Amino acid sequence: MGHGVDGRTTPAAHLDADAAATIAATLQALATPSRLMILTRLRQGPCPVGELADAVGMEQSAVSHQLRLLRALGLVTGSRRGRRIVYSLYDTHVAQLLDEAVYHIEHLRLGARDLPEAAEADGEEEAGEREEAAEAARGGAAGAAVRTRAGAEVKPLSR
Repeated sequence: MGHGVDGRTTPAAHLDADAAATIAATLQALATPSRLMILTRLRQGPCPVGELADAVGMEQSAVSHQLRLLRALGLVTGSRRGRRIVYSLYDTHVAQLLDEAVYHIEHLRLGARDLPEAAEADGEEEAGEREEAAEAARGGAAGAAVRTRAGAEVKPLSR
């Protein structure tokens, strides 16, 4: 997901205290359902506050309050169009954060794992389980459920 900052294609291996605090604040901002609903709606495209409020089922003043926080953290931006301010995601990194969070939750729900390349020495059996979980996530040939290694039955996501 990295984009080559300072010539790197992956993030730095270690964080200093300031970077860790900034990242923690950003992730904390993503820790409320209302903010996630706002960001998810903005993932679809720019939107003024009134439309955002309708889309997420919140009062306009509450959405404005959340947008102030999201702007301060660099997750959204606003541009004036006449008398209205239209909000959008700050950049594609915010969209990628949202997408990765959704993919991670889907994988947890399905019991699937994407291991780092260094850990890909897993057996054929685990690779087969991951493929079955991925097939279920896609809806499967017949929408069949799968069982996780813990034995829980997981039905495919409805899209």
